Amino acid sequence: MINRTYTYIVFGVGVLLILAAVLKLPVGYGPGIALAFLGIVMFGLSFIPLAETPADGDAPMSPVQRVTGVFFEPSNVFRNLRAHPHWLLALALITLFTFGYRTAFTYRLTPERIVGYTMDKTAASGFIPADKVEEAKAQQIADAKNPVKAALGIISQFVGVFVFVAIIAAVAMLLVMLFGGRIGFWQSLAVMAYAGLPPAIINSVLSLVLLFVKDPDDIHPILGSQTLVTDNLGALFKPAEHPVLFAVATNVGLLAFYRVWLTATAISNGGERVKSSTGWSVAVAFWVIGLLLAAASGALFGQFLS
Repeated sequence: MINRTYTYIVFGVGVLLILAAVLKLPVGYGPGIALAFLGIVMFGLSFIPLAETPADGDAPMSPVQRVTGVFFEPSNVFRNLRAHPHWLLALALITLFTFGYRTAFTYRLTPERIVGYTMDKTAASGFIPADKVEEAKAQQIADAKNPVKAALGIISQFVGVFVFVAIIAAVAMLLVMLFGGRIGFWQSLAVMAYAGLPPAIINSVLSLVLLFVKDPDDIHPILGSQTLVTDNLGALFKPAEHPVLFAVATNVGLLAFYRVWLTATAISNGGERVKSSTGWSVAVAFWVIGLLLAAASGALFGQFLS
């Protein structure tokens, strides 16, 4: 669980960053608002008690054992997390790898190309008045080139990862209870965080390699920011012609199925009285939800994929 004192510190730092932005220091409002929001969320979560764990359980694994073990012996790691639900390191590493890749992506393709493409598509879709496009482009390019703002972007990235995994953990906990099992929120948060770590690292590392192998002109300014790994059925469809089918097909691939397997393993070993079938049911349910969200995203924002 979370020490409530830390929530005050996080919220306070967020407020200080907001004040710095008000005083026109080059930090932007985003990091401060993100941290203040995180402090509020953590404060609410701090009231959730830690579920009871067996007194005769194994000793907690070291951070290195957890990070390496989740690749080679995930079942043992998830069982250990049931008794010792550590989650911060996994979320920090996911944030670090994804932020590192996106920073390199911006450097490789240049802010001018990425922002220009995105803003042109936004203006064409009617989301921003045409007379405001150039001003918005200039501001976003300046922000992307500001080293302080660029570095502080990792704060917003971490907050987004934390909130997303916390929501997934809460839903997973409810689904496990629905199937007759039992898993505490903190156990669910820990195993879901570590279940997401290997796919995030593999995707970021492979994408980083491909980023400097491919010609930047051949990389899509929006799609490429997420991944350059083509291990899915998305290769069968042109995003400009079939955005919905493309978005759905990208969720049918090796890394996607690896994530499903890790999620099933995490749920099965992270709770009590949780059958293997329950773990797979929860994992497949998340995958189906992902397909539906991808289809909706392709239908609503398909114009950005052309």
